[in-house]
Amino acid sequence: MPGLQSLGMVAIGRNEGERLLRCFDSLPRSMRHVVYVDSGSSDDSVEQARRRGIDVIQLDMSRPFTAARARNAGLRRLCERWPGLLFAQFLDGDCALAPGWLEAAVRELESEPRLALVCGRRREIHPDASIYNRLADMEWNTPVGEVESSGGDALARIAALAEVGGYADGVMAGEEPEMCARLRARGWRIRRMDHEMTLHDAAMTRFGQWWRRSVRSGYGCAELAAMHPGMLARERRSSLLWGLAVPGAAALMAPAGGLGLILLLGYPALGVRILVRRRSRGDRLRDAALYANFCMLGKFPEVAGHAKYWWDRVRGRKGKLIEYK
Repeated sequence: MPGLQSLGMVAIGRNEGERLLRCFDSLPRSMRHVVYVDSGSSDDSVEQARRRGIDVIQLDMSRPFTAARARNAGLRRLCERWPGLLFAQFLDGDCALAPGWLEAAVRELESEPRLALVCGRRREIHPDASIYNRLADMEWNTPVGEVESSGGDALARIAALAEVGGYADGVMAGEEPEMCARLRARGWRIRRMDHEMTLHDAAMTRFGQWWRRSVRSGYGCAELAAMHPGMLARERRSSLLWGLAVPGAAALMAPAGGLGLILLLGYPALGVRILVRRRSRGDRLRDAALYANFCMLGKFPEVAGHAKYWWDRVRGRKGKLIEYK
């Protein structure tokens, strides 16, 4: 079994501060194949990485930055410096690895040759610090088994990524599902394991941060749908229906009195459906209710993200990264 000797690490970040140090300190001491890709940090991120003997790439920020571009740059450096590597763990700089994850994930990939990516349970490090952190922690709790895509943290088979050309550099949001769509089209599989993977620090304490993050989600959904027609169709329909069509129709029907109000009754019905679904997955009632309420509210910034994508496209301009921190 090649094991961890065949594994490299790509961490990406920008101005992550203490979070990046936590990320570095979570790596196994025996890990020697590590690349950190920095995207224009103004703090001491680069110096901290070099002090730990980590290979550093500083992206040319005269070109638009995307997480996809950073991950591709890190993977290229891994393959150049250590050409015998089989697997690459991608890690966001605001995340720390969970003990035992790498060993379990490598075993999983080694057991099935057509398995391209594996991911596990990502948790918030401070889920009770704010309702927004709590929402993120619930969002990370995805079903176990064969899935359509991974998140930013994942262990990848390098040969599979090479076959599809890695991440799409220009994708502003949703680069993981976009690449996973291409992997699945080639017959590769993606799996979410029932194993602790990473601790994430969303550091969301304000409504505005949550709103911008939701706008980015809508932007990514629109961009992926334009690249792969039919992809995320259900999510796109839901955003446009509840964030645009229903409130628009209700406003137009307002002069008719009760007809507009009847349309708005769809929101509590939607909320109950979401609440029941989350409860069936083991969420506490108050958490399920919180999630349901913000799912409904999130339709509006998601629509704003859709609009922003198409406005950028109509003008022929490349969008800029939407950051919430």
